[in-house]
Amino acid sequence: MQKIPVFLWKFERGFCCFSLICLALLPASEAFLRVFFHSRVPASPGLIVHLLLALGLLAGMITTREGDHLSIGLVQYSSNEKLKRIFAVISGLLSAFTVTVFAWCSASFIKIYLSPGQMIGFIPDQVFALVMPIGYAVMAFCFARLTPLRGKARVLPALAVLLGTVCSLPVIFKFLWGFNIPDFGYSINDAFFTLAGQFKTPALIILILAALAGTPLFVVIGAAALIFIQGSGGEIDVVSNQIYTALTQSSFVAIPLFTLAGFFLSESRAGERLMFCFKSLFGWFPGGMIIAAVCMCTFLTSFTGASGVTILALGGILYMALSENSAYPPKFSIGLLTASGSIGILFPPSLAIILVGAATRTNTIHLFLGGIFPGLILAAGTALFGIVISVKAKVPREPFSLKKAGAALKNSLLEILLPLLLIAGYFSGILSLVEIGAAAAIYAFVVEVFVFRDIRLSEIRRVFAKALPIIGGILSILALAQALSYYIVDTQGPERFARWIQGAVSSKYAFLLILNISLLITGCLIDIFSAILIVLPLIFPLGTAYGINPVHLGIIFLINMEAGFLTPPVGMNLFLASYRFRKPFVEVARYAFPFLLIQMAVVFIVTYVPILSTCLTKFY
Repeated sequence: MQKIPVFLWKFERGFCCFSLICLALLPASEAFLRVFFHSRVPASPGLIVHLLLALGLLAGMITTREGDHLSIGLVQYSSNEKLKRIFAVISGLLSAFTVTVFAWCSASFIKIYLSPGQMIGFIPDQVFALVMPIGYAVMAFCFARLTPLRGKARVLPALAVLLGTVCSLPVIFKFLWGFNIPDFGYSINDAFFTLAGQFKTPALIILILAALAGTPLFVVIGAAALIFIQGSGGEIDVVSNQIYTALTQSSFVAIPLFTLAGFFLSESRAGERLMFCFKSLFGWFPGGMIIAAVCMCTFLTSFTGASGVTILALGGILYMALSENSAYPPKFSIGLLTASGSIGILFPPSLAIILVGAATRTNTIHLFLGGIFPGLILAAGTALFGIVISVKAKVPREPFSLKKAGAALKNSLLEILLPLLLIAGYFSGILSLVEIGAAAAIYAFVVEVFVFRDIRLSEIRRVFAKALPIIGGILSILALAQALSYYIVDTQGPERFARWIQGAVSSKYAFLLILNISLLITGCLIDIFSAILIVLPLIFPLGTAYGINPVHLGIIFLINMEAGFLTPPVGMNLFLASYRFRKPFVEVARYAFPFLLIQMAVVFIVTYVPILSTCLTKFY
């Protein structure tokens, strides 16, 4: 019997890889045909976004099975194993229950809201959408199966799934009878609306505690959306409608493509080549190794979109380079790498900037331009602190060698050219954002596999295996964050919030100060992707009301979120660095504190000097 799940897992991973490859090849083919032959691939836009839908759910299944969903999980740092086990059980049961509801909502959504005659190429839309109920059903099974219970207690996960089915009766009735629900069905619906309204506050408190206990953030966000929608008398299959909407947005297609490109770079020897290049270029300068480390972290994060990937992938290499011959004390090196992991979020082709543009309908190119000077200031401030430490510690410098620098630059030229070529293609208008992502993935694949041969053809599966859980985790969060964002916008939350703030705060600068504090707290509590879809719609109307440029507001949001990654008690970079460098969380927080102060200073400079974010936008 074990052969069946193994076969299914292989099929799941294989189809994910196939979808990801098609996501790269289709936009690349479209660009090639358009530029050289003024033609196009038939039905490619629809196929591309529906492949994203399939990839998002299948990769989410992989992420669930491997236990890699993003979570806060403060309890994992407790030394009390019994306590950790109890919270793992609670998290597993809540996840199985909630994701079961997602599965039933998805089945109802497909039957009721998708037209049977709508075709994507030669494939019916409903066939693509079937991945939603199947995917969430498999995730519910995985959460139930992975819940750490033994003996008779193993029945509890099955009961959680059953309870999720019972709570899905409103959408199950719609699935069975359409809108012609029997009278008893309407009575049950009304009972659920009443219960959800009465228990909304206790349920939300439970969700907050569950998030701190380690429940995946996409489950917490999705459960909150279900509670709010059901409690306000809405239909909970709206959640699946928004999942479908989110995962068929063309702007989201770039996310898995840039992530894949980043993993081809991180899994090859590109890091070593770039490190050697930056070291040979800056090693003669005081703090040259610091500059090299900051450049490396910035480069990789701008592609993967996740500071955590940078810390995990490059942390070991850079830590060894900084600690070579006891050049820098370990606590300084760990603090530097923890802080530098997120700087690349402000540079193109940052996924965070792409999402901010999509969420606020702001020109993405303007946002890319707006992030350059703030990003440079942040990188320079971090490097400058390292230079001061280097001078005080009298860290030895390497004499500059033109021959050595030239050879290093030649060896890493193809990797250095990658962002330059992508920026030129995008800013020139030749390639769309999706096509840029496809070009990045294909370019990184060709360079690392066929030119440098760092990755054998037989090892490509390993790269995909590392990229897929990250892709699944990000897309799972974005899909459910879209549902919660829909509720917030539909209830006119942003407008009401804007009116309340305007009545309470008259000064634009006082508002900006409150915004900074609020975003720092947000950044240390939730990930940047869900914050963009949930929090940004709330503050964007406020920016308009106070006369703040949309590009400036977007950059303020991003740089505050970056600082939040280093802010205790739950700054994400602190947890990842603690895991990577095997140091206690409190120690890592202490090591990163000087860099947090630097980031805070840059946050205030960028916030109160808007020209830094807007000056370049005048030239495009």
